[in-house]
Amino acid sequence: MNPAFRSLHRHGMVRVAAATPIATVGDPAANAEGAIAIARTAHDAGVDLVVYPELNLSSYAIDDLHLQSALQRATREAIAAVVAASTALRPVLLVGAALERAGRLYNCALAVARGRVLGVVPKTFLPNYREYYEKRWFASGAGLTGLTIMIDGEVVPFGTDLIFAADDLPNFVIHAEICEDYWAPTPPSTQGALAGALICANLSASNVVIGKSRERMMLSAAQSARAMCAYVYSAAGPGESTTDLAWDGQGSVHELGELLATSERFAHEPGLTIADIDTERVVQERLRNGTFNDAAAFAGHPETRFRRVAFRHEPDFADVGLKREIRRFPFVPNTPDKLDEDCYEAFNIQVEGIAKRLVAARAQRLVIGVSGGLDSTHALIVAAKALDRLGRPRSDILGITMPGFATSEGTKGNAWKLMRALGITAEEIDIRPAATRMLEDMGHPFGRGEPVYDVTFENVQAGLRTDYLFRIANQRDGLVVGTGDLSELALGWCTYGVGDQMSHYAVNAGVPKTLIQFLIRWAIGTDQYDPETDAVLEAILGQEISPELVPGEALQSTESKIGPYALNDFFAHYLIRHGLAPSKVAFLAWHAWHEASAGRWPLGYPESARTGYDLATITNWLERFLIRFFQTSQFKRSAIPNGPKVSAGGALSPRGDWRAPSDGTAAAWLAELKANGPGL
Repeated sequence: MNPAFRSLHRHGMVRVAAATPIATVGDPAANAEGAIAIARTAHDAGVDLVVYPELNLSSYAIDDLHLQSALQRATREAIAAVVAASTALRPVLLVGAALERAGRLYNCALAVARGRVLGVVPKTFLPNYREYYEKRWFASGAGLTGLTIMIDGEVVPFGTDLIFAADDLPNFVIHAEICEDYWAPTPPSTQGALAGALICANLSASNVVIGKSRERMMLSAAQSARAMCAYVYSAAGPGESTTDLAWDGQGSVHELGELLATSERFAHEPGLTIADIDTERVVQERLRNGTFNDAAAFAGHPETRFRRVAFRHEPDFADVGLKREIRRFPFVPNTPDKLDEDCYEAFNIQVEGIAKRLVAARAQRLVIGVSGGLDSTHALIVAAKALDRLGRPRSDILGITMPGFATSEGTKGNAWKLMRALGITAEEIDIRPAATRMLEDMGHPFGRGEPVYDVTFENVQAGLRTDYLFRIANQRDGLVVGTGDLSELALGWCTYGVGDQMSHYAVNAGVPKTLIQFLIRWAIGTDQYDPETDAVLEAILGQEISPELVPGEALQSTESKIGPYALNDFFAHYLIRHGLAPSKVAFLAWHAWHEASAGRWPLGYPESARTGYDLATITNWLERFLIRFFQTSQFKRSAIPNGPKVSAGGALSPRGDWRAPSDGTAAAWLAELKANGPGL
């Protein structure tokens, strides 16, 4: 085992925390003790960055006490105590304090690490409306750049032009802003992100009123999405003055618009809301989105104006686990409400796609090969809904089931039951005579009666089915609907040209296999069809996935040849959508899949199908996926027919999300996995 493999730092991740200390009403010494205690807890938890609330050392809701020399001196002493304590601690601490400089008092965030103050960032936007009177006490930091401040005898960078970057942990780059700053139309963190910060932090006081927690979450999610960053938010909690206001201590961590962790509100104990940020994912997102660079250019390239304060973080690359939920099915939400919404959208995207193509082609009917398997079943129910929406009879769908040498009675029976239940036009063509003749003409051993079931034997059947569909569509003014899915395209698990890779419209090409199962379950659960149809759909969901091309007593299992679709879809998501290194994909897959009883499963996923995979199994199938995806199957994707993009996770059309050479190699990806993977 490669000892570094299980370290989150080796995979471009950083552990962050939003701190909720117990505050006081103007006792900086006590506030410092509370901050140090939380910092020690964070150190023991392997945290790299702790974000405290606004003015957590000075206290926030103390009004004119901010202007008392005694409190200002006590604040300086509290800062010194925190700095001294930080010498032996792992985390970078972002603490809040009011500091006097050049005859003005500033509401500041101080970055503290390993016994030194890295820099001081003054608040830019000072609220002075409704319950807020900050301009009574504080000066704005707007326009203050390139300056310094004296802290305990040390000259420290001061200004709104600071980002903090670890020189021994790539991508650990921080920007700090304070409360109102991200309520402004132009949050300073936008400039910080454009200057290179990957983790933006907000030290906030933010008294609570009804509905404000939703507003904070909305702003944090929006800023992390728009600025393409992680966003750590910490609001003041218990202990602040309740003379006229109240506090709930809300903390949250977002990444690229997604909530990773949130705190318990109105708690009466100090707390840490911990999550692991994937800074590599953030970088890859920026690389993929040219608008990010355009925004930096239009803003005059903020990186040329910001000061980058370097520090030594000294990571030990230990295995500290993973504080981040990794979905087993990246294309399938775990929560019922999101699952329902995603399925509704995916289903209707497909319906609208095929409906538009049918109208544009002026075809008389849709022609679908119906095997009784998952993919053709889903394509058929999508087509039926499209005809309903267009006000046309379902008899305008011609479903053809084409049994071959290994077609089971079960799947053929389900194909017929489904076609009858939906009320489409249904026919059957036995392809065995034509396949036998072709194999005979080719001089294939099977044509002489020998039990040779090679890839040619399989592809003759797949090709004949497609050939029949196209010729019948030509004969009857039809449009051939493709049934192959995104997972099969990623693996190259389809027959090229005159085969299931080709159609007039590939309605399933943007839908992974794991999502198709849930789409069919959603159609049942939301009564898209009648009870008779639902019963057939349930039976189809319970079948083993098989191409049924090779005869024999044992059912031919697709997943025994190419690997579990659950793992393949996981690999596809992180490689295609995010471009992550194979070793990291293995790391994430292990955390998602190593224990079947851990974490959440999507609603409706059968108990009997809930399984786990060890690291050896994950690595084995990942290696095979890398070869199939990068080296052997791109030529099939380079020539795929039209079909709608469905998931934000990506599509494989060369006219859409994915462009790659058909004669590429997997060598670099395999080498990376060997060098940085688990080393089993």
